[in-house]
Amino acid sequence: MFFKPVYILILGFTIVIDYFAGIFIENAVGYKRKTFLIISLIANIGVLAIFKYYNFFIENINSFAPSPFLPYLSILLPIGLSFHTFQAMSYTIEVYRGNQKAERHFGIYALYVMFYPQLVAGPIERPQNVLYQFHIKHHFSYENVTNGLKLMAWGMFKKVVVGDHLAIMVDKVYNNPTQYEGLPLIIATVFFAFQIYCDFSGYSDIALGSAQVMGFKLMQNFDRPYFSKSISEFWRRWHISLSTWFRDYLYIPLGGSRVPYYRQLFNLFIVFMVSGLWHGASWNFIIWGALHGLLLVLARLRERFLPTLHLKANNLVAKIIHILIVFILVDFCWVFFRARTFADAKYIITHLFSNISLNSLKNVDFVRNNILLGESKQLFLVTVLSLVLMEIVHYFQRNLSIRSYLSTQNKWLRWGLYCLLISWILLFGAFEKPAQFIYFQF
Repeated sequence: MFFKPVYILILGFTIVIDYFAGIFIENAVGYKRKTFLIISLIANIGVLAIFKYYNFFIENINSFAPSPFLPYLSILLPIGLSFHTFQAMSYTIEVYRGNQKAERHFGIYALYVMFYPQLVAGPIERPQNVLYQFHIKHHFSYENVTNGLKLMAWGMFKKVVVGDHLAIMVDKVYNNPTQYEGLPLIIATVFFAFQIYCDFSGYSDIALGSAQVMGFKLMQNFDRPYFSKSISEFWRRWHISLSTWFRDYLYIPLGGSRVPYYRQLFNLFIVFMVSGLWHGASWNFIIWGALHGLLLVLARLRERFLPTLHLKANNLVAKIIHILIVFILVDFCWVFFRARTFADAKYIITHLFSNISLNSLKNVDFVRNNILLGESKQLFLVTVLSLVLMEIVHYFQRNLSIRSYLSTQNKWLRWGLYCLLISWILLFGAFEKPAQFIYFQF
């Protein structure tokens, strides 16, 4: 509504349709139940198709025509449209499956769709997890407030200290990639992997934390994804609410593990193609999804036909090798996600290792423009140090939450660390050039 007030009608439309669809599905029998579900799905997917994909499809159709004959729509993409649309669809699907009772209270159902902490960038919740929480009277809880604020502060640290400073450096290269080759392309590509993680997981932490302050529990959306030792493990740790949504509502309905082996692989590939399209109306996103689908298919084929080549991660060196391989593959795919066009992505990939010379590091101007990527040496070092500290915390969180650990320590240590974290955010946060959350556009 901040950008276009009339867009509240989009939410109003889907809320009304799905509210009544849920009740009708629960009360109906036979084919009528499926009919009401289909109406609900068409309404939700139709909104997505018009606002997010219409111009993309028209552009591709017109490109094959002798002259453009289909009109474009001059419309803005509503913030977070894919998130609350998918959350609304999960409600009617779960009612249809009998896993969720239809919500009779219109205000509470509307709250399920419009719950502000996760409305625009998730996590994409399931009705079984949150609807019942809106019926409970929530009393003040000191533990909830303090734990929620800790998580929000940690999210702010990831977003404004690490993510937003990395964004400045990444944007400089990726907005004009043909001006660079070699080291700056490598550095910007690696930095983007951490930028998008800090940006998105930072938002998720703030969403989960603000919900917890009020007494609500949302699902975890990230679990240290860059410590994954396989691509499949990465997708169990990255954007968990979306990957499980596609598993439950697309992969399993396509047959899941009940169909022949090669059909499973095909379905897996299709799911990730659709996941790429969910992220944006662009061939770059589709390629990004297809690459991840291909990597998962190849991993499954290797496990089935070449099990002897599988390096068991039973020692520290093997684990590090696994983690590095997965990070490199994921980072390669991120090139298509971040690049503005396919031509830019192609240029970056083909010039990653061009003209690399260690002698250039002796040149002050080269270091400033191609290593520091426009940041001052001090801010660059602070950003990298903050990134390293974040990963150290992630490493120690493999067995115990840092919040749980701090709760067992004396108050001087706890409050000293809280003050240090808040001071670090205020001193080194990128407040002069705030960057929009990346996933708002989806």
